[in-house]
Amino acid sequence: MTVITCVEDLRRLAQKRVPRMFYDYADSGSWTESTYRANEADFVPIKLRQRVAVNMEGRSTRSTLIGQEVAMPVALAPTGLTGMQHADGEILAARAARAFGVPFTLSTMSICSIEDVAEHAGPGFWFQLYVMRDRDFIARLIDRAKAAGCSALVLTLDLQILGQRHKDLKNGLSAPPKPTLASVLDLLTKPRWCLGMARTSRRQFGNIVGHVKGVSDMSQLSAWTAQQFDPALNWADVEWVKKRWGGKLILKGIQDEADARLAVESGADALIVSNHGGRQLDGAESSIRALPKIVAAVGSQIEVHMDGGIRSGQDVLKARALGARGTYIGRAFLYGLGAMGEAGVSKVLELMQKELELSMAFTGHTDIATVDRSILLPGTFPVA
Repeated sequence: MTVITCVEDLRRLAQKRVPRMFYDYADSGSWTESTYRANEADFVPIKLRQRVAVNMEGRSTRSTLIGQEVAMPVALAPTGLTGMQHADGEILAARAARAFGVPFTLSTMSICSIEDVAEHAGPGFWFQLYVMRDRDFIARLIDRAKAAGCSALVLTLDLQILGQRHKDLKNGLSAPPKPTLASVLDLLTKPRWCLGMARTSRRQFGNIVGHVKGVSDMSQLSAWTAQQFDPALNWADVEWVKKRWGGKLILKGIQDEADARLAVESGADALIVSNHGGRQLDGAESSIRALPKIVAAVGSQIEVHMDGGIRSGQDVLKARALGARGTYIGRAFLYGLGAMGEAGVSKVLELMQKELELSMAFTGHTDIATVDRSILLPGTFPVA
C-alpha cells in the first residue's frame, strides 16, 4: 500500500502488522459488540447541509480544551497496552501529538511509564486514572502524574468491573504474549513487530510493575489487577481524587443526564460522553446519540467532550455541531501506530484535520468556533 487516504487504510495495514491478540484487543468490543459497532455506525445517518458561494479562505480548526490551545478539537484517548501495538507505542504517540499540537492521554494500563512518556510529551500531556482498592498506590500514582508535569487528570468511571470481551478471552491476552503454539505461529508472520519489541525493554505495565507491593513482574500482575479494580467506586472517591490531584479534572464514562449533573456538582472541569468504546456495557447507547441530551442537561456548566466511533474529521465536525467541545480518538490512532509507528499517528492526525477543515468549509464555515447544529440537515441527527 503506497497511498494512505483514510483511517481505514491504516486499519487494514495494522491488521497485517500487529499480532492478532493485540490487534483484536484494540479492534473489538464486549459481548456481541453491538455498542462497539453502533458508535461508528450512528455517525452515518447524520447529514450535513452544503452551502455554496461562501468565502472559504482563512480556514482554522484551532480551539481550546479545558483552557489549553489545540490545533483542532481532538485529543488522543487513553488506551491500554498501546506499547503492544508497536514497540514504545505510548512514547511514539505522545511525540506525534506534541508535534501536531493536540493532547495525548496516557492510560494507567500503559506499557511505557508516566516518567518514560513525560520526556517526550508536550504541554498537553494528560494522565488517565483507574481507581483501585489500593488507595496508597493510587495516591502515589496521582503524585507521579503531578511530578511528570501532566496538565490534566482523566478519571475513568465506567470500569469498576471489567466487561466480558470475548476476543481477549479466546486469544488469552497477555503482555508480553504467552508462548502458545497459536501465538508463536502468529508472531512468525509479524517480523516487523517482533524486531521492534526485541529492541525495547518496555514490555510490561510500566506504571504498575515495581510500584506496588508484591508485583515485581508480569507473572504476578494479572492476579493483582483482577482484584484491584474497585466495584465500590463512588462520588466520594471522585472528591478524594479531585483534592489529591488539585488540577484540571476530566470525568470519563458519562452516558446519563443524572450522572452528568453529578459531574457538574463534583467540580470537574470537563466530562467525556463515553461508553468505553463499546468495551463495557454491550447494548448501551452510542456516544454520538447520547451526546445531545448530555449537552442539553449540563452543557453551559461544564465542558462536554465525547469519544467513541470517531474515524474521520467529518465525525469530529458532527460531534462539534452537536455540542461537543472536544473529541477523543482511540482506535483511529492505534491503527496508525500499529501500521506505521509514529509516522502513522501523525498521518491519522493530518487526515483528520484535512477532513475536518474541508467538511467545515463546505458547510459554510471557516472557523471551528462558529460551528453549531445549523450545519446539520434537520431530521437526520439525534435530539435531546
